[in-house]
Amino acid sequence: MIELYYIPAACSLAAHIASLEAGLPINCRMVEMNPAGNTVDGGDYTKINPLGLVPTIVDGDTMISEAAVVLQYIADKADGKLGDVSSSGRWKMLETLNFLATEVHKSMGPLFRPDLPAEARPFFEKLIASRLTAAENRIGSSGYLVGNSFTVADAYFFTLLGWCNFLKMDMSPWPKLGEYLQRIRSRPAVQQALKEEGLA
Repeated sequence: MIELYYIPAACSLAAHIASLEAGLPINCRMVEMNPAGNTVDGGDYTKINPLGLVPTIVDGDTMISEAAVVLQYIADKADGKLGDVSSSGRWKMLETLNFLATEVHKSMGPLFRPDLPAEARPFFEKLIASRLTAAENRIGSSGYLVGNSFTVADAYFFTLLGWCNFLKMDMSPWPKLGEYLQRIRSRPAVQQALKEEGLA
């Protein structure tokens, strides 16, 4: 059984959703955020992931962290249930996952910092806006980011769009993203992951 270490509503939510979509046997273990260091079951989480970050998955002797890589690992385990991960489909998937990780996810990070100077917020909001426009343009006629069906990239982007709501960003410039968010949210696996993380 795969162990998935998560913090509710963090980027680990994407891995939780993807695992449920794929029907993988997972044991979700919640990491508690503490000023002195994150813990799991009362123990030091850095003994599992030295950075203390989520998601982390442990599958037998394999330990993997970093959202984009964890999601690709899940996609590989999914036997085609999460899109094409063959040689041709893999490159588009990797491109999209890395775009989400390095351009969208990392651009949002500063807005979560309580010590971010007020005058810096407009800079990051403008940066995120440009990345959201680029992401919106990646949604194909199928309604998904990669190929013709739901993939791990959609699980990741859904999670990031949820952060936009939490950050009280004005999403009116991207009506297509609002429709996308609601459609992905309606999926049974997404509903189950949200419920299991206390977010429903």
